[in-house]
Amino acid sequence: MHLTIKEVVQAVEGTCGNAQDAVISGVEFDSRKITKGDLFVPLSGARDGHEFIQQAIENGAVATFWARPYPAGLETVSDIAVINVNDPLEAMQKLASYYLSKVGADVIAITGSNGKTTTKDMTEAVLAQKFVTYKTQGNYNNNIGLPYTVLHMKDNTEKIILEMGMDHADEISELSLMAKPVVAAITMIGEAHIENLGSRLGIAKAKMEITEGLSDEGLLVIPAHEELLNPLVTHLPQTIQTFGLNSADVTAQIISEEKMRTTFTVEGHSFTIPVPGSYNVTNALIAYQIGRWFGLSIEEIQQGLAHFQLTQNRTQWLKAANGADILSDVYNANPTAMGLVLDTVRNLKAEGQKMAVLADMLELGPDSKAMHAQMADHFDASFSKVFLYGEEMQALKTRLDSQNSPIDVQLFSKNEKPALIKAIIQALQPTDLVVLKGSNGMGLAEVVKELENMK
Repeated sequence: MHLTIKEVVQAVEGTCGNAQDAVISGVEFDSRKITKGDLFVPLSGARDGHEFIQQAIENGAVATFWARPYPAGLETVSDIAVINVNDPLEAMQKLASYYLSKVGADVIAITGSNGKTTTKDMTEAVLAQKFVTYKTQGNYNNNIGLPYTVLHMKDNTEKIILEMGMDHADEISELSLMAKPVVAAITMIGEAHIENLGSRLGIAKAKMEITEGLSDEGLLVIPAHEELLNPLVTHLPQTIQTFGLNSADVTAQIISEEKMRTTFTVEGHSFTIPVPGSYNVTNALIAYQIGRWFGLSIEEIQQGLAHFQLTQNRTQWLKAANGADILSDVYNANPTAMGLVLDTVRNLKAEGQKMAVLADMLELGPDSKAMHAQMADHFDASFSKVFLYGEEMQALKTRLDSQNSPIDVQLFSKNEKPALIKAIIQALQPTDLVVLKGSNGMGLAEVVKELENMK
């Protein structure tokens, strides 16, 4: 990044009385991460970011946003530019839009109830075969994380892949209008945040907000099987392409599925991805379509998909300390996503027992218990043990018990995590396979760590 203070002031519609010719080389909202040449953005959170301006100066900041009025005591500071704005967060968002325009990078926007991070990773790996790329790091996919991501891309970036998340209406609209994508994709419509949005239709409409900033000459990629989206795209001027395992513009045929890879064909060409699951094949179809839209060859797409790097905690294969296989998918959960993961494990071969550790799925609203109980449909005799964690999982235990399932089902309340961990460790043998899935707020990542380090 190379922006003059004068550029920044104009971009954010602020005022600044000093150091107009100084140059900023980076942007941070955490004063501890400030390095020489950075602009500090004092956001309001548990504490007011303005309290950390002195630390930012000491760490090398050359400029700071400051919510009007002009801060008393900084009028005489000569070694840092104080840019007065109405709202530091809004100013960071405006600066991100300006920087995108200046760099000229094409924006590819990805959203969906499940799979958006994996699809982002796949798409970036594919486009990187031909272009200078950057992507959302971790889960920086909201109104703070997205502009932060944009402001960290290099000046020579050609394609930036931005994940767009939400849990309420109008949030993706803000992100889309800020980023102005030329390509957008919706991975799926699930039940995540249905408590806030009322229904799957409400979720579909919220996901479709991604088109509000989408170029009229751009591309929108959507799942063919999702009937809720069909009436929402009929009036759009953009090119619409569908994907799916059948009856879509672009389809795939799965050839083989193993723990560490899945092979499939698209339009007569073979592809391999280093992850299991039919749902990951559909994610790969999105990356394929976007790659073709930007003119990549089949060989380039094959190479990108074969070697993409998956963000941590997304369908991640790990090893327990005793050698057992761990399939960790603990960042988030909704019924559709949990069912897909269980279906994948059900179809995999395991030398020993198959076990599942499932935690509550949060924000499902009044139908939460029924949605948890429906997970019983995704188990068969290939599972020997199921460990359930949380109050909502009582409904699943009741359903499995009523079916006289041969599976050993154990339920633990949220304050019984140590007992849960102990029970899993006692049951897990070196040849076993265990899958863990639950909402991030349930803290299954801690259980995964304990299994990796168990004695």
